[in-house]
Amino acid sequence: MLFNLRLQAATLPALIATVLAVATAGVWTAPAAAQSGALLRSEEPRGSRGPLPETGRYVAETGQSFVLDRSSPRTLMRFERSAEVWVLRPQPAPRGDVIFRNDAGDQVLRMTPDGGMTLYLPSAPQGVPVSPDGPAASLLPPTLTAVQLTSYIVHQSGRAGRAVGRLVVVDMDIAEGSEAVAADALTTAVDAIVRMSRSAGLREDAAGVRRIVVVDQGRPRVTFSRGVLTIVIDPTAGYAGRPSSARIARIISGVE
Repeated sequence: MLFNLRLQAATLPALIATVLAVATAGVWTAPAAAQSGALLRSEEPRGSRGPLPETGRYVAETGQSFVLDRSSPRTLMRFERSAEVWVLRPQPAPRGDVIFRNDAGDQVLRMTPDGGMTLYLPSAPQGVPVSPDGPAASLLPPTLTAVQLTSYIVHQSGRAGRAVGRLVVVDMDIAEGSEAVAADALTTAVDAIVRMSRSAGLREDAAGVRRIVVVDQGRPRVTFSRGVLTIVIDPTAGYAGRPSSARIARIISGVE
C-alpha cells in the first residue's frame, strides 16, 4: 500500500502541535528494520594496517565532540547537538592510514595505523586531533508510524519555509515500511536548505527550492530542477539509503 502525501505547512496548522513530540525527541534516525538492511557486507578498506576506531564518543582539541558507531559494517557518525547521522566510507591512504569520507566525497576523519585520529571540518580544513572520550550507545533508530510521519513532514516543511521566506511544498510517495528513511531524507534536505540560507553565497540557491519530493521507487539519487528537489531513497539501506545534507547542498547549488 502506498503512503502518498502532499503537505503544505501553511494549510495544516492543526498538525503542528502534534509534531512537537517527534521534533523534540532528540536524535532523528532511520528505522531499525531498515538499518539492518544495510548490513550486507563489511566495508573494511583493503590495504589498511592496524585497528580501526571503535564505537564510542570522541572529542577534538577544538571541543567538537561526536559519536562514532562501528557496530555494523557501515561506519556511522553523529556530531553532538546535531540530528544528522553521517554514513562514512573508509578508503586506504598512504602509509597505511584510513580516510573516512561522506557521500559528497569530503574527508571527515583520518586514522593512522597507531590509532591516531584527525577530524576535518569546514572551520578546520587542516584537521584537528581527536581523542576517545568513553563509550557511547550505537546509533540505533526508532520506528516511525504514518501519523508521526505526517506530523514530522509538517514540521520540516515549516522549517524550510521559514529558511527561504515562503512556502515549501513536500510531496511523498512511499510504500509502507519506508516512513523512517523517507523522513530522515526529508530532514537532511531541510538541514541543507537551512544552512545554505544562512550563507551569503548560497542563500539565493536555497531560495530556489520550492518543492521537496521523496519517493522510494527507482535507483537512489537526488536531483534538482526547476525548483523541485527530488530524492529517491532505498529504504532497505538505512542511513545509507538517503543522501547527506552535504551532498544535497552540492546538488542544489549546482556543484554536481
